[in-house]
Amino acid sequence: MLLLVPMSEIPTKSVVPAGLDLGRPISEDSRILVAMSGGVDSALTAVLLRRGGFECVGINMRTYHPTDAERHSGRKFQTCCSPEDASDARSVALGEDFPFYVLDLEQDFHKAVVQPFINEYMLGRTPNPCVLCNNHLKLGLLLDKARLYGCDFVATGHYARIVENTGTGRMELHRAADKSKDQTYYLFGLRQDQLQRFVCPLGSMPKTEVRQLARDLEISVADKPDSMEICFVPGNDYRAFLRSRVDASAISSGDIVTTTGKVLGKHEGIAFYTIGQRKGLGLSHAEPLYVIDILASENLVVVGESPETYSGGLVCNNTNWVAIPAPLDAIEATAQIRYRHEPAACTIIPQQSGEYKVVFHEPQRSITPGQAVVFYEGESVLGGGWISSRMAASN
Repeated sequence: MLLLVPMSEIPTKSVVPAGLDLGRPISEDSRILVAMSGGVDSALTAVLLRRGGFECVGINMRTYHPTDAERHSGRKFQTCCSPEDASDARSVALGEDFPFYVLDLEQDFHKAVVQPFINEYMLGRTPNPCVLCNNHLKLGLLLDKARLYGCDFVATGHYARIVENTGTGRMELHRAADKSKDQTYYLFGLRQDQLQRFVCPLGSMPKTEVRQLARDLEISVADKPDSMEICFVPGNDYRAFLRSRVDASAISSGDIVTTTGKVLGKHEGIAFYTIGQRKGLGLSHAEPLYVIDILASENLVVVGESPETYSGGLVCNNTNWVAIPAPLDAIEATAQIRYRHEPAACTIIPQQSGEYKVVFHEPQRSITPGQAVVFYEGESVLGGGWISSRMAASN
């Protein structure tokens, strides 16, 4: 742990700026831990809270140190935890006069995010590291440790809204006002006790307004580009990353087959293929072919034509319920099977195993084991889990 800004006496105000939506009443003497990545969203979050009279503590999480080979690979390394990003966050904290720390969480990050990322691909599944990072590190760890910094709440620049439902007594996770930036898909794993101490001041603001407000407030990172790639994968090339982290003997070639078992060619290793993939298969066929299944136990990649990419439903496990208690009977909802997927109407059916069967009213394309499925009722996140398998289109 490195203390970069000395603790100082910070005057406390009692007036929150008009339009600052924290989802529920928060005492004016609350101390808030602000996760600061070095980008515009977290910087504006810190400035709004600080100028709203809250005592703030800034935290920058250094989660990944590139290897020498990665640094000299020539591939662009777009990371949200670089020394430059920490410096940008520090400058905001200095300007607003609140304490700032950098935490080295590389071991935690490797255990919670990087190793599961590798393991899932090796099992023929497609992981979602951003969900793991948000729930276990960016929020989970900070929410657990906030008290160590004397803080009552944790704030981030996420585009989501935390709303107190006074009727049910539960904290709810609602979609952001800016639907193009909504990040609730990544946050479904937060528990009630965590949501009670989590605030997202930008959830009610469109991104364009965030940028302009940051300029108006003369925040130094107002025009800094957003990070859009997996932060620990150079050039967003996950195949090269896997090759650099896994012994070559663990990756073996195998057959690419149709659903009827006809061999069409060879694959380079199941870790290098994802459900829905069309390019890079090296196959010649009258109609475009897509990866529709990956059978790790048989070292097979299964391909089919476009209609075969659709599935009637899925099974998910490790489900967390947010707006409601775990349902005992079937319920209706909409389900989002990846970040940019349009939520689709479905029936969620509890199973004796503790898993949930999700039956879509209309078949959905490229349901991918390893990805998250998040359930919504209108703007509210009901809950979510991890896709373990998909069902046939007719099921």
